Amino acid sequence: MRLNSPVSDRTAQYQTIALILVSMFCFAVVDALGKAVALKYPANEVTFFRMLFGVVPAVLVSLRGGSIGARLRNIDVRGQTTRALTLLGASALFFAGLPYLPLSEAVAIVYSEAIFVVVLAPFLLRERLVARNAIAACVGFVGVLLVVRPQGSLSSLVGPGLLLLSALCGALSMIQIRKLKASDDSSITVLFFTALGTAVTGLSLLFAWRTPTLEDLSIMALLAVFATAGQLLFTVAVRRERAARLAPYTYTSIIWATLFGFFVWGETLGLVPLIGIISIVGSSIAVAVREEPPEGPAV
Repeated sequence: MRLNSPVSDRTAQYQTIALILVSMFCFAVVDALGKAVALKYPANEVTFFRMLFGVVPAVLVSLRGGSIGARLRNIDVRGQTTRALTLLGASALFFAGLPYLPLSEAVAIVYSEAIFVVVLAPFLLRERLVARNAIAACVGFVGVLLVVRPQGSLSSLVGPGLLLLSALCGALSMIQIRKLKASDDSSITVLFFTALGTAVTGLSLLFAWRTPTLEDLSIMALLAVFATAGQLLFTVAVRRERAARLAPYTYTSIIWATLFGFFVWGETLGLVPLIGIISIVGSSIAVAVREEPPEGPAV
């Protein structure tokens, strides 16, 4: 049996890290472009164009796996629909909350979805809540409070509230992924989500619509391109390596968001929200790493 050399293993590991770092940069660009258009257009419209311009790439990727029709007929339709709607809600609520907070803080709040997964998993997946995960969730929740800094004004809570709801929907989507059939491959999952998301947000345009300029339409198309690229790179990376090992690198998108916020909108990050962001990231990484199964030969 041919064994990989330590050098080749190390090279593959570096390549995987590079993939995850580039994917996080793509997602940070999506967040920045999303904030640029979310200041002008309804969240449902931004989400619609993000879905619409992502249909063609999703179809092209799905074609590589064989007949799309046959694979779609065999998927868990109910599970995929639940997953798609929760993820769609997360995306729309994120765009809705972006105008209210600096980009770095908004992204950090949404990353608290890992905390929601810890809290909800015992109820929805019948998983046991271990003490260390409960402690990590509490630390993360304190971090969220430091980022949000509630001041009693209802208007000041609108943005953070929308972003927390986005994180909750994202957590429900992550939990639903665990329930999907193993035979539902990732490309069909992305295609189903994109197609359903386009249809649902397309109907919502009857209630909220503002005709975009050609420039803004181009920005939303570019947003979809970066989102698709980020998803593909992220998928390749997690197939090569355990998600827990990649968790620390996923939070580099907050660094990019901070830089984009500073250079594009002149946003600055104070000490208190910085401590909150560190608490959210630290608790989320702790949960991810501690949930990783021990390595060893299969028995």
